[in-house]
Amino acid sequence: MMKKAITISAMVLFCMGFLAAGPAGAFQLLSKKEALTTIFGEDAKFSVQTKTLEGETLERVKERLGGKLVDVQEGSESADVEAQKEVTFYFAIRNGKKIGVAIIDVEPGKWGPVEFIIAMDFKPTVRVVKVMSYQEKRGRPIARSSYMQQYEGKTTDDPLEVGKDITGVSGATISSRSATFAVKKALVLFEEFYLKK
Repeated sequence: MMKKAITISAMVLFCMGFLAAGPAGAFQLLSKKEALTTIFGEDAKFSVQTKTLEGETLERVKERLGGKLVDVQEGSESADVEAQKEVTFYFAIRNGKKIGVAIIDVEPGKWGPVEFIIAMDFKPTVRVVKVMSYQEKRGRPIARSSYMQQYEGKTTDDPLEVGKDITGVSGATISSRSATFAVKKALVLFEEFYLKK
């Protein structure tokens, strides 16, 4: 009887894990609301500003990002991730004062799109980076806090390059580069729209 109960429990846990993974092995770690409140706190309010990438601003952003808005890498089997021309900035507000800003970005990983949230101060300096969802296999370690913490304190004055100031995940180079590109893009976008660097 005990053996049968253990077997049933194991099957239930397996099915729950399969359902949590979602379609095609997708893992949803954080919703937008969960990500924002995890980073800025339950008491934070948000002012949302959407900007359109066009004209000289678009050209400057692409130039600073190596001529691209999405980092499609050789060897990636991810579905196409479309370059977004609209950028949404989530300004966190506490006690009537802006305390930080976040951008949500999607980049192609090895096996599928990876969704990141990058939170910054207004210099801008990276404060927190988290993976919100992914479809990776060997790239799962990039979702760990221990990996993401290496982006904290980074600015556009840093190389932001895997193998230089960022240590990649062994066997998950594409995922590591996707995360690094998303972080650099967030910094560049904030500078171009709000600081005109």
